[in-house]
Amino acid sequence: MRKAFFKDRLIYFIAVIITMAAGLASRHFGELLPDFVREHFGDALWAAMIYFGVRMVWMNRSKELALFVSLLFSWAVECSQMIQIAWLNEVRSTMLGALILGRGFLVMDLLRYAVGILCVYGIDRYFLSNKKA
Repeated sequence: MRKAFFKDRLIYFIAVIITMAAGLASRHFGELLPDFVREHFGDALWAAMIYFGVRMVWMNRSKELALFVSLLFSWAVECSQMIQIAWLNEVRSTMLGALILGRGFLVMDLLRYAVGILCVYGIDRYFLSNKKA
């Protein structure tokens, strides 16, 4: 049982790393990608990474709770971009700060996050966690 627990956690950790790499690649190689992919996939992948991270930490909780927490967290981060405090803007001006906290509030990002989370929730529900006992 303990071995299976660590194996499952490792699967989610690898999913976080792969999703993070795909998101960074979508930003770095954006000029090579179709416009639709360049505009939308980075944010969707960021939110997908959050979902996988939540699942990795709270594996014994429901997938639906992970979906809700991930959505709430990503939307809270987006809404926090409306807060303009000097020290927070300085954090956002760094590359890492911008990747984590974003730079400016966009309603479209809320939709991108929801789509990204729903997509990986579906992957999780039907592929990653579909075990035959």
